[in-house]
Amino acid sequence: MHAFEVLADPVRRRILELLAAGELSSGDVVAVVAVEFRISQPAISQHLRVLRDNGFASVRAAGTRRVYSVEAQSLREANVWLERFRHLWDQPLAALGTEIARGKRARRVRKPE
Repeated sequence: MHAFEVLADPVRRRILELLAAGELSSGDVVAVVAVEFRISQPAISQHLRVLRDNGFASVRAAGTRRVYSVEAQSLREANVWLERFRHLWDQPLAALGTEIARGKRARRVRKPE
């Protein structure tokens, strides 16, 4: 499965967002995702498996719990592919920053003392 096929699913993106904050048990992931997406524990387990099988997450045993964490390499690979498009949004954002700075300067100049 291609990285963007994995990332296309909102449930998997949400799981990655949760894991980006630190390791979580599968139960902790289920507690959040089941409420937000109204899906079952087996469905969430399938999403965790897709993330694991495609290198986006890893799992380790901690007693009777399974603890998941993000694997950055697959995200880096997606980022490398996106890099060729970054100029499409970096330049307009830089221009926006310049215009905001100009507006702030203009307000300071007009401000009565």
